[in-house]
Amino acid sequence: MTADRETVWEYETIRPPREATMEEASDPKDLLNDLGRDGWELISTIEYSGGGTKYLVFKRPARGDADE
Repeated sequence: MTADRETVWEYETIRPPREATMEEASDPKDLLNDLGRDGWELISTIEYSGGGTKYLVFKRPARGDADE
């Protein structure tokens, strides 16, 4: 049995875009597509205690100086 290298993840959080009233979220489709093209995957949301989304949480395999 061979040992596979464990994937190292990096994470990103963003606030959902808001309309002028700051109460209604605008459609984040363009932002989500941009992040997806950069390899980010939406994995969770962080909610306000009274309801509503405060942050969108993304992950992707870490890039950079990984040991080869």
